This record gives sequence, structure tokens and C-alpha cells, in this order.
Amino acid sequence: MAKPQYWLIKSEPSVYAYARLEKDGRTEWTGVRSFEARNNIRAMKPGDLCLYYHSNEGKAVVGVARVLTEPGPDPTAPGEDWASVDVGPVVALEEPVTLATIKATRELKDFPLITRSRLSVAPATAEHFKHILAMSGTKLPRAK
Repeated sequence: MAKPQYWLIKSEPSVYAYARLEKDGRTEWTGVRSFEARNNIRAMKPGDLCLYYHSNEGKAVVGVARVLTEPGPDPTAPGEDWASVDVGPVVALEEPVTLATIKATRELKDFPLITRSRLSVAPATAEHFKHILAMSGTKLPRAK
């Protein structure tokens, strides 16, 4: 099995909070209207892991989601060249990792939340992913 890639995905909690993803069990990640973010969605594979960031309100990484499907057309933009994937919840972070904490952490100086702050879907390194989890006191559940 291929190693997962890691991503940062953002949603305003008033639009789609991580708690709602946990309740729903899965959702289509739609509505991305940036060419760079769209291309990142197109690079996602089932099994990839995503740091789930609450933007604008809260400003913290709050959970981990998993990509469930291959990328496909965004159903919210019929006839247009946008992409979406389905994601599902993996684990809520024990302690959210705030933007302020991320900015103050030397090991995260090149994390996309800092270097590409306006991008709603961005790749993350395995090191960044593991560091955020460690900072939050969260361990991934064992695969079934």
C-alpha cells in the first residue's frame, strides 16, 4: 500500500465545522475556486490524510480527515473545470493547534498555513503533519 500524502484543508466552522464532519461521517469537499487548490485536490488519493483547519473563526487545526475517493468533477460547478473529493473524519485533535502557536513554532516556519495562507487546499509534509499531531497531544487511531 502506498504511503499517504498529507494535506491541509480549510473550512470556516460556521460553514462546515469538523464536528459536523464527524456527525455526517463523510462529505464532498466542494466549492474550491482557486486553480492551485484545484490542482492540489486533483493530486489527492484515497487514504491521504488532511489536517482540518478552522479558518477565520477559531483559526486552529482541529482534526484529521481522510480522503475517501479519487478526485472528480465538482458537482457545485456543472460544466466548469473544478474538482472535488470525498473526505471523512479520522480524529478530532485532543488540543487544537492555533495559528498563533503554529507561527511561533520554528519547525513549522515553512508550513503552508504560513507560506500559502490564502490557499484552501495545500500539501503538507509528513514532518509537519506529525509535528502538529504531537503539539495537539493526539495519536492517530490504529487502522482496522
